Amino acid sequence: MFEGQPKGLYALALANTGERFGYYTMIAVFALFLRANFGLDAGWAGEIYGDFLMLVYFLPILGGIMADKFGFGKMVTIGIVIMFLGYLLLSVPLGSKAVGLVAMLIALVLISFGTGLFKGNLQVMVGNLYDDPKYADKRDAGFSIFYMAINIGALFAPTAAIEISEYAKNHLGYTAPGEAYHFAFAVACASLILSIAIYYAFRGTFRHTEGGKKDASSKAASLATEPELSKEETKQRIVALCLVFAVVIFFWMAFHQNGLSLTYFADEFTAKTASGAHTMPFDVINLVMIIFIVYAGFSFFQSKTQKAKLISALVVLASLGVLIYKYYQATGTIDISAPIFQQFNPFYVVALTPVSMAIFASLANKGKEPSAPRKIAYGMLVAAAAFFIMMFASQGLLTPNEQAALAEKGELGPLVSPYWLISTYLILTFGELLLSPMGISFVSKVAPPKYKGLMMGGWFGATAIGNKLVSVGGYLWGDLPLWVVWGVFIILCLLSALFMFAMMKRLEKVASV
Repeated sequence: MFEGQPKGLYALALANTGERFGYYTMIAVFALFLRANFGLDAGWAGEIYGDFLMLVYFLPILGGIMADKFGFGKMVTIGIVIMFLGYLLLSVPLGSKAVGLVAMLIALVLISFGTGLFKGNLQVMVGNLYDDPKYADKRDAGFSIFYMAINIGALFAPTAAIEISEYAKNHLGYTAPGEAYHFAFAVACASLILSIAIYYAFRGTFRHTEGGKKDASSKAASLATEPELSKEETKQRIVALCLVFAVVIFFWMAFHQNGLSLTYFADEFTAKTASGAHTMPFDVINLVMIIFIVYAGFSFFQSKTQKAKLISALVVLASLGVLIYKYYQATGTIDISAPIFQQFNPFYVVALTPVSMAIFASLANKGKEPSAPRKIAYGMLVAAAAFFIMMFASQGLLTPNEQAALAEKGELGPLVSPYWLISTYLILTFGELLLSPMGISFVSKVAPPKYKGLMMGGWFGATAIGNKLVSVGGYLWGDLPLWVVWGVFIILCLLSALFMFAMMKRLEKVASV
C-alpha cells in the first residue's frame, strides 16, 4: 500500500495533518459555541456555520488563481500565517456582546482566507508529485494515503476539544456559557506551528512541486512532457470537471451535517451516558488500537521478510492486549458529549482506507475497477443510505422544538442509542472514501495543465456551495418531524447519483485520457 510512493507525499501529508487537527478541533465545538456564547437559535447558528464552511472551501478558487501566478509553495506558507492569526484571535475570550461577535467574524474571515491559500494548493502539489511517469499509476493510491493522513489529525480533534474545554471549566474557572470553548480554538494555533515546522523540515522532498517564477524553466519542461491540448480538448475537460463539481455540492451539503444537524441530534436526542463495555467506542485510545490492528494485519500478509511479519504480529497482539485490558477496566459510567461523535468519521477513514485500497487493487488486477466518476456516483448512493439509517433512528421521536420545550421544563424526552449515530458515520464514511479522494485525484489528472490551480479551486468552490447549503439542516431543525429532515438529504443524494449515471459516458471518456 505504501510502497513505491514519492517521499514528498508523506511530508505534505503530515503538514496537512497538523493543520487539519487544528481545524477539526475548532469545528467539533463551533456550532455549540455559537449557541452557548451568543445565544443563537439553531437556524442562525447553522447560517454562520454554513457561511464559514462555504468560505473555507470557496476561497481556494482565489488561492488557486494566485498560486498559478506566484507559486503553490509561497501561497501555502502565507496561508498558514494568516490562519494562525485567525485562530489566535478566535482563542481570545472577548465575551458575548458586539466586541466578541465582531472579533469572531474577523477571525473566521482570516481562517477562511488562510485555508483558501493553503488547502487546495497543497493538494495540487501532491498531484504534481505524480506527473513523474514512474509514479503515474500510483496517483489514486497516493491521494487515498494523503486523505487518510488528514483524518489522523481529525481523529484526535474531538477528544482534544472536549478535554481542553472541560479542563478550562473545572480547573481554570471558565464556567460562563461558551468561554471554555476558546481554549479548544487555541489548540489550533499550536497545531499550525507544528504544520509549518514539518513543511520546512522536509521541503527538499517536494520543492520541485512548488512552482513560482524561480521554477519557470522546470514548469515549462513539465508542460512540455504533457500532451498539448487543443481548445476543444481543454473545453471538454473543463466541462467534465464542472459536471462533477455540480454533483459533489450535494454530497458535501449532506456530509457536513456531521457538524450541524447530526451534532444537534447527538446533543438533543441521543443517550447522555454510557456504561460498561459501551464506553469503549468513546475512548480514542481504543480506536487507535483498532487502527493498529488493521494496519499491522495488512503488513503481516504483505511483508516479504519474516522479521517484518514478526513485528506486525507483535503489534497486533499488543493492541489486542490493550483492548482486552480496557474492556475489563470499563466498569463505570461516562457522560457522552455531543462533539465526541465527530471522532468516528476520521476513525473510519483511517481504518478503512487500506481496506478500500485493497479492494480496488484487487478489482484493478481483474480489470474491473470502477472509474473515478463511477466511484463518485456510488458515493452519492451510499450517502443516501446513511440518512436512511437516521430516518429509522428517528421513528417515535419528538420534533426538535417539542424536545426543547420538555427540556425547558426540566423533563427528558425520548432518547436513542448512540450506536445509531455511530452506524450513520460508518456508512457516510464509505461514501466519503468513494467520493472525496477519488474526486481530488480525478481533478488533478483531468485538469488542463495551465489551469491546475484554478480547477482544484473549482473542486473546493463546489464544496463551498455545498457547505453553504449545510445551513439548510439548521433551518429544518425545528417544527418538522425528524424523518422529514433526513428525507431531504436522501432525495438530494439520490437525484445527484442519477445525474452522475446519466453523464457517465462523457465523464469516463475524459477520465480515460
